[in-house]
Amino acid sequence: MAGSLWLVRPRTDGGNDYVNFVRGLADVEMREGSHLPPQMPLLKRRCRLQLDEAERQRHALLQQQGFRCSEPLF
Repeated sequence: MAGSLWLVRPRTDGGNDYVNFVRGLADVEMREGSHLPPQMPLLKRRCRLQLDEAERQRHALLQQQGFRCSEPLF
């Protein structure tokens, strides 16, 4: 996982749930939230993960929770 990765899942109200992975020197910050334009994005949770755990989370989000890779939302 290099740099920053965005995963997005559309919601029925026109907004999106998002997960943003940001690679650091020794770990990965995972930010989860939602966005309903034109409102400001809502950050629901953020945590730091080891690289292998971040990869497992990314895989689970893509395979089991309906997220897809995306360009940055904002």
